[in-house]
Amino acid sequence: MPLTRDSALNTAKVLSEALPYLQRFVGKTIVVKYGGNAMIDETLKKSFARDMVMLKLVGINPIVVHGGGPQIGNLLEKLKIESHFVNGMRVTTSETMDVVEMVLGGLVNKDIVNLINQNGGKAIGLTGKDGQLLHARKLHITHKSPELSKPEIIDIGHVGEVSHINTSVLDMLTNSDFIPVIAPIGVGDDGASYNINADLVAGKVAEVLRAEKLILLTNIAGLMDKEGKVLTGLSTQQVDDLIADGTIYGGMLPKIQCALDAVHAGVVSAHIIDGRVAHSTLLELFTDVGVGTLITNRRMAKPQEQA
Repeated sequence: MPLTRDSALNTAKVLSEALPYLQRFVGKTIVVKYGGNAMIDETLKKSFARDMVMLKLVGINPIVVHGGGPQIGNLLEKLKIESHFVNGMRVTTSETMDVVEMVLGGLVNKDIVNLINQNGGKAIGLTGKDGQLLHARKLHITHKSPELSKPEIIDIGHVGEVSHINTSVLDMLTNSDFIPVIAPIGVGDDGASYNINADLVAGKVAEVLRAEKLILLTNIAGLMDKEGKVLTGLSTQQVDDLIADGTIYGGMLPKIQCALDAVHAGVVSAHIIDGRVAHSTLLELFTDVGVGTLITNRRMAKPQEQA
């Protein structure tokens, strides 16, 4: 059945709107943190995979970094291994780390790789151990208490932070037809495995590769003002002001800080987008309006003006 006149005009408008963005981003690297509902809902999983395949086909280099917190929790529960958190971070014993590595590096990573491959792409799954991709150091949490003269340092086990990234591994893959899919497991100088927050890994990968964009898929529509309206374009100073006046608070702060750090380190823009929307990555990249919040210190202009 042929397109109606209105449908044809709308399709042509969408394709025409995308063209200058495609021209601007060809050859660029885009780091995508994949998590939230987009990892659970079957329709969203398929749309995400197709988005990554399309980006690669049009000459853009996507790098996927994924989480997997709920899947880890589910397996720990099945194995009757108790799990608890300090300041939002999972305390990771050696026993828990085995499960984390099994779930992130095995089950979740290979599921995403398979999904991209099934939709016409070529994905390769990696953990930080492969090619010594993610070097990590142990992370300690400091806890301040009125009863203590000095902050208490809490050991949360095999939880780490990125100390160094071996970019040669990623350069080799991005300069080929492959899409890297990274599980956030780092390796220490002693060979020990460390569980690292996936947002932080995505941010650091974007920083060291001087990526065009860092995209964080979330379960919210984007950053909102106090009236609940989505803020579509912000500078890092405006974000700092929103944190200072309490507009941005709580669980969003670590994600926002990751985006700010990336932009300050040279990533052109960071995006916090609604992963509950099908094809949200394509909509954010190739339409004028997008589906979330863009944070950048560059002058925000139409792509034709920046050509």
